[in-house]
Amino acid sequence: MGIFRAKRYLKTIDMVDIEWLKQQGVRCVLMDRDNTCVPRDTKVAPPEVLDWIRRVHDAGIPTCIVSNNFHGRQVEASAAELDSSVVHHAMKPAPIAVWSALKKMGVKADEAVLIGDQIYTDVVAGNLAGVPTVLVRPQSTTDLWYTHIFRIFERLLLRGHVFEGE
Repeated sequence: MGIFRAKRYLKTIDMVDIEWLKQQGVRCVLMDRDNTCVPRDTKVAPPEVLDWIRRVHDAGIPTCIVSNNFHGRQVEASAAELDSSVVHHAMKPAPIAVWSALKKMGVKADEAVLIGDQIYTDVVAGNLAGVPTVLVRPQSTTDLWYTHIFRIFERLLLRGHVFEGE
């Protein structure tokens, strides 16, 4: 079950403490887009996420969206809104896009963290790539039909896990 476990479990992405990132030696934050940074039902990042990313950048830590979303223009627009680099068509849980993002950002796996809302894509991809992972609750209940199926199995894996901030 190791590849299915995140290093931390937090209610929302903006609860990731920037001091904790620095203490962990994080030089780059990799982030999922849909339901991690941008709710699927609005397609616009909430103010608290925008504020958190601004504070991450102010701390000298760049960000990169690593998204499975195949709507490249939407992902690029979100990346611009979040002032982040981007790798789309990621095909997570395969770690290839995570490795690509690490190369693009010029950091090693242990100098990054990957934050996402899904175990079977974000957490597995990060863990396979050797990147520490943070699992957050999805921002919206709106999801792709097959994601709803994965969420059933996620609930089983998450029994007993406490998400900080809840």
